[in-house]
Amino acid sequence: MLLTDKTAVIYGAGGSIGGAVARAFAAEGARVHLVGRTLETLEAVASDIKDAEVAVVDALDETAVEEHLARVGDVDVSFNLVSRGDVQGLPITDMPVDAFLAPVINGTRANFITARAAARRMAERGSGVVLTLNSGSAHGSPMMGGTGPADAATDSLVRNLAMELGPRGVRAVGIWAAGIPETLTIEKLGKVNPDLNEAAIQGILDHLSSLRMTRRNPTLAEITATAVFLASDHAASITGTFVNVTGGMFPG
Repeated sequence: MLLTDKTAVIYGAGGSIGGAVARAFAAEGARVHLVGRTLETLEAVASDIKDAEVAVVDALDETAVEEHLARVGDVDVSFNLVSRGDVQGLPITDMPVDAFLAPVINGTRANFITARAAARRMAERGSGVVLTLNSGSAHGSPMMGGTGPADAATDSLVRNLAMELGPRGVRAVGIWAAGIPETLTIEKLGKVNPDLNEAAIQGILDHLSSLRMTRRNPTLAEITATAVFLASDHAASITGTFVNVTGGMFPG
């Protein structure tokens, strides 16, 4: 198994992607810590994983994150998958300031706090990997509000972390993933764009697949398999970059 004897802390583990990643990590032998803001969703994921640890922690709360990791102890993998409060479906010129800035502020804060807390501990031991995920929208995505700038901030943070931490044995890697059919439900997308319906969602998926080199959208299983590989020692030479699992919509 690729992650035997590794301890992984997954923020946003109660979500669809976070839960799938947690299950995949556990299946590969990792000791998994499920972190999020809603106990019910975390426990639902934990019910599928033997000996999973659950903690209700707000990734935007610096003190709470630090105190939780102090209880966890040694960390090999930190993966941030928390929601950012993205608002989409409006032209930027019509978007309220707070709606535009929400994903930029929340996403950057959560990534910085969780990455810094884990990386400090990893650097002391001389090993570890910080993972994060975004849609790759920094390269230009109209009608997506602050999503592009938020992704750009995450891209830059990962690359700079990698440069600073590499000499100390710690990697920082990201995954670009957008348009995963299994996760794009009306309930989930309604929080981002309340005007969407089933037909509109299918139209989005069809449009996304038409833009990809592979002409198909990525599956949740492909995302989790990529995350497992990047967290493993088989990816020991990969850092400071984003792996493109979008099927080629954006340049690498």
